[in-house]
Amino acid sequence: MQIGIFSKTFTRPTLGSVLDAVAGHGLHAVQFNMSCAGVDEMPDEIAPALIATIRQAMEARRITMSALSGTFNMIDPNRAERAAGLRRLRTLAAACQGLGTSVITLCTGTRNTESMWRAHPDNSSADAWRDLVVSMQEAVSSAEEYGVTLAFEPEVSNVIDSAPRARRLLDEIGSPYLKVVMDGANVFHKGELPHMTAILTEAFALLGNDIALAHAKDLTEDGHAGNAAAGTGLLDYDLYMRLLHESGYTGALVLHGLSEAQTPGCIEFLRTKLGD
Repeated sequence: MQIGIFSKTFTRPTLGSVLDAVAGHGLHAVQFNMSCAGVDEMPDEIAPALIATIRQAMEARRITMSALSGTFNMIDPNRAERAAGLRRLRTLAAACQGLGTSVITLCTGTRNTESMWRAHPDNSSADAWRDLVVSMQEAVSSAEEYGVTLAFEPEVSNVIDSAPRARRLLDEIGSPYLKVVMDGANVFHKGELPHMTAILTEAFALLGNDIALAHAKDLTEDGHAGNAAAGTGLLDYDLYMRLLHESGYTGALVLHGLSEAQTPGCIEFLRTKLGD
């Protein structure tokens, strides 16, 4: 596995300076966010010249775009917002080949209208599941058109809040273009931390063959998505890394949930765990 990082970890005025910061930490893989290129995270259109500029800037620094962020609320109660997100996702998918990536990351969403990272009691409803399936089917249609893999992330605050529900969605959609982002810090509901070994083991048993990207962060309490830098919380990283290795995953292990100041320490922590 190769250590990567969210490009948004580095706040810089230009694309080149963001990528210089990535390379300056000895990293050569990113989960890229279009905002780092001076446009919206989910733009309505992407100029061909910008696509070429991003690709050239990354190649010049030997940085690989392991994935492109395409997160929007897939079960937003506002149907117009869902439609706009799906339209913009198709724009990202159309740009992927030119950008040099084949993976777009997704958030399955929430009924919470204030933030797609906050839970809502209706997330477990049949209506929420139906809306997710409809949105995901359209999203996968765009992915299939452009040969892109979509990777959604199980997260306790979202409609897909566990590995079993993630498995159900994968099976129901039934497309080779739909995979998962594995983040060991995101799957613990309130009261579940004492069962960390069982829950992580189950997650990999259900999803280990469908991992398109892996994240590295940490958690300080259960019931919420992880919000701490890797190695600073309660996640059993020895177990997490062992399960990633046993799953056969060989892609990028992407740091996020960290500040720029924490980056050197987190890189060293992961290198130690990887045996580098």
